[in-house]
Amino acid sequence: MAFEKLSSKPDGFQRRGQAWFCTTGLPSDIIIEVEEMSFHLHKFPLMSRCGKLSRLIPETPDDDEEGSCRITLLDLPGGADAFELAAKFCYGVKLEFTPFNLTPLRCAAEYLEMTEEFGEGNLISKTDDFLNHVVLRSWKDSVQTLQSCESLMPLAEELNIVKKCVDSIAMKACTDPRLFGWPMTEGAGTQGIQSPGGNVLWNGINTGQRPRTAGSDWWYEDIAVLSLNFYKRVISAMEEKEIRQESITGAVMYYAKKFIPGLTRRGIATSINVNSAPSEVDQREFLETIESLLPESRVGNTTNFLFGLLRTANILDASDSCKINLERRIGLQLEQATLDDLLMPSYSYTVETLYDIDCVQRILQYFLSSHHGTESAVANPHGYEDGGFMGSPSLTPIMIVGKLIDGYLAEVAPDGNLKPTKFQMLAEALPDYARVFDDGLYRAIDVYLKAHPWVTLEEREKICSIMDCQKLTLEACTHAAQNERLPLRVVVQVLFFEQLQLRNAIAGSFLAADGADPAHTSHLNPITDLALSSTIVGGDRWNNTIRENQVLKMDIDTMRSRVHELERVCSHMRHAIEQIDKPKVGNSKTTGSSWNFMSKKFGCKFRMQVCDSQQRKVMDGRSRDRSNTDAGRSARHRDSSSLG
Repeated sequence: MAFEKLSSKPDGFQRRGQAWFCTTGLPSDIIIEVEEMSFHLHKFPLMSRCGKLSRLIPETPDDDEEGSCRITLLDLPGGADAFELAAKFCYGVKLEFTPFNLTPLRCAAEYLEMTEEFGEGNLISKTDDFLNHVVLRSWKDSVQTLQSCESLMPLAEELNIVKKCVDSIAMKACTDPRLFGWPMTEGAGTQGIQSPGGNVLWNGINTGQRPRTAGSDWWYEDIAVLSLNFYKRVISAMEEKEIRQESITGAVMYYAKKFIPGLTRRGIATSINVNSAPSEVDQREFLETIESLLPESRVGNTTNFLFGLLRTANILDASDSCKINLERRIGLQLEQATLDDLLMPSYSYTVETLYDIDCVQRILQYFLSSHHGTESAVANPHGYEDGGFMGSPSLTPIMIVGKLIDGYLAEVAPDGNLKPTKFQMLAEALPDYARVFDDGLYRAIDVYLKAHPWVTLEEREKICSIMDCQKLTLEACTHAAQNERLPLRVVVQVLFFEQLQLRNAIAGSFLAADGADPAHTSHLNPITDLALSSTIVGGDRWNNTIRENQVLKMDIDTMRSRVHELERVCSHMRHAIEQIDKPKVGNSKTTGSSWNFMSKKFGCKFRMQVCDSQQRKVMDGRSRDRSNTDAGRSARHRDSSSLG
């Protein structure tokens, strides 16, 4: 902190209760009353430096019991403390200028008319020199001096102290802090000397500050000590000097999180004292001012911060313009929001639902309006361009928002007060190309129908009409086909498209395994495109599917070859059987060769040999029976002859 000592004369003032006395050995002849403090001084030193007192003292009679005149200064800027310093200056007592007492001294000098007319090097010129040549050259001193001007408005503004400090701060925020002598460190290896307690030592003096890095946000914390009025002026001055919009956004966010409670759901602002918390009107004004300070252009990821402001604005019942601007800002970057951000409670007594669905719908409309005209960029979600496949491109913002809204619908669907028309309107707000698959929408519809079993069949059909059955995956189709909550007409459509999708998915798998161009497969069915476009959702899963399809193709090829082999074997069998059935007299060689071929072909040689041996045994038995029969006949003939 900069300071300057004036004169070397020892301090000859003593305080006794609520009175100051000058111990010069001479009795005081004038009493100056400022606030509740009395100063027992002498006329000559004051009249030689102060134009106002030189006019008031001769007009004041000696009405004191000790013969001293009494003057009361009711509206002296800075009060008793500032007059004490001004009186010491008149007596030539050692005086120290600092950024904290500079503004009160300058305002008191202006009030007392301590100009060069009443003495060379008077208090006005001394304070102006210290401001211009010392304070404004230092970042920290400029901030502290501006902070001290808060209680001295509007005189500090008229004396141009505020404008000088604001311009100095705005200029230095755009500059490397090392150029204006503020002790900072840049990182490991280049840190300055530190005290045992870890504070920075500047020229051997403990500054009481921790080491900091000279990043783009080094000034956020320093200017956060300013009041809202001065902070607004500093930010406006920075915008005039064309400072980066990211820096302004970061500074405003830091300032708002420090003073506005409830911006994050983890807790309230730590800088607010519960006993001295601002009123609701002050908080509302503060929030509306913060919203106006944010840049109009989209800068960085501020969605979570904006949602916090919007929730607080709803609680404080901020102006409609403030809420609309916040909703519009959120709509410009809705793809960066999370489901937790969208789940904003409804604070209005006129709204029956638990969550503010109307607000989310307005935000979605702002998002769609900002992306109007980009349909050509998102209408081809499968990544085809000029007949070629572009791999696995990242999801477009509108597809991210589509997934986000489907998740939001599933979260708010169990609300018993959610009307079917409101649910349907929010689901239909997104265009068709915002959803690659309708699985998320189907889940939300299923949750809603389960939580609202009393809805009529007509209402269920209207709700289910939002969903495109052709954009359901096989898992969703399997679940929907067994879902008793869906209307029968929807179940029939799901079953039909499930079969169609299964057929075309298999066809698409073969085409993908063969390396076919996806652009030439679009004639099959839109579902084939959806199957092939799964690369957009997950590249790893698609690669695994390709490998599995290749293994399946190899198995199918192996099975096909085995079937062909069996067909050839059957053909040989049929030919052999036909040869056996044909009677060929005197050509036993052919028959034997046929049986030999079959025995060799089918491995039945041993069995044929067994059959031949059995056949020979049967024939031998028949021959013996025939010979026995002939012998019996001969014997009977002989017997009959002998009897005759």
